[in-house]
Amino acid sequence: MSLKETIMNSVKEAMRAKQTARLATLRFLQAAIKQKEVDERIELDDAQVLAIIEKQIKQRKESIAAFEQAGRAETAEAEKAELAVLSEFLPEQASDEELAAEVAKAVAELASQGVTGAPAMGKAMAILKPKLAGRADMGKVSQLLKAALA
Repeated sequence: MSLKETIMNSVKEAMRAKQTARLATLRFLQAAIKQKEVDERIELDDAQVLAIIEKQIKQRKESIAAFEQAGRAETAEAEKAELAVLSEFLPEQASDEELAAEVAKAVAELASQGVTGAPAMGKAMAILKPKLAGRADMGKVSQLLKAALA
């Protein structure tokens, strides 16, 4: 079953269970997916749907930080609930050890090609992003990579 079908089934389940908050989040996600399909006149595959989910999660995290900083705890809690619903559709997250191993492998690969220092950062991220898409916070991967290149 594709990721889009899984989301559609989750919408139906939320409707049957009368989970209004969950249903609103899932419908918002479906709308974002449909918007992308209409704009680009394509049928999205799982990787593209996953990218939309990651974007939504990133937006929720930024909103939570902003709301907490502004002292709006109730709104931040609502965003956290949406974040939890969206996170259900991500694949299993990579462990810290796995992230460190992937970063080390990418740095070693670039070092064998003679690429080091600042130029290696972009090239290493280009290697790591497809491997870790949806399985890791790319900000965390970037920090690990900076530490490895320093």
